[in-house]
Amino acid sequence: MLKKIEVDARIKVKNLADLIEAPIVIRLKKFNEESTDKFSEELSKAHETGQPIIPIVVDSYGGQVYSLLGMISEIQNCLLPVATIVESKAMSAGAILFGLGNDGLRFMTPHATLMLHEVSSFQFGKVEDLKADVDETDRLNTYIFDLLDKSCGQSKNYFLDLIHEEHGHADWYMTAKEAKKHNLCNQIRLPRFNVKVSVDYKFE
Repeated sequence: MLKKIEVDARIKVKNLADLIEAPIVIRLKKFNEESTDKFSEELSKAHETGQPIIPIVVDSYGGQVYSLLGMISEIQNCLLPVATIVESKAMSAGAILFGLGNDGLRFMTPHATLMLHEVSSFQFGKVEDLKADVDETDRLNTYIFDLLDKSCGQSKNYFLDLIHEEHGHADWYMTAKEAKKHNLCNQIRLPRFNVKVSVDYKFE
């Protein structure tokens, strides 16, 4: 995503950071405990800069589902609109988080790819442990895709039904055009974050 800062020529400063707090653009690659902590810190800082919107650039193959849930909680508690942007790829947890950006503010470039699939379980152990793991996986699938359905203005089980019935439970890869058809993506373009710093003279 392009970030452009224009400063009035009448403002003479050596270091722009002395004048303004630059807007935060969050770049998300991984879904783990460390990235969740960093994500939370950056969201908090973005609320302090005075910026009107928080852009999140997702470039990820996915990761841990519980880390995704932590980031979702942070987004749901944001006081500012959240724009999600995919320049190249957003897969698995990345695709879900992308779809939870504010309606109208989900951007993909024409070259980008999304990939959705069901929550995976890779647990090993006793039979009863495996049964518990299956129950938890089913719960997470239902919960996460319900959030995605609501965010994209779709009926309950919309995306899960498509994964099951049209894609045979396999990974579902989407171009920007296909994602737009399902209202996952709102705009097929790369947004700009323009910041203008100016001086206004007034004689009273």
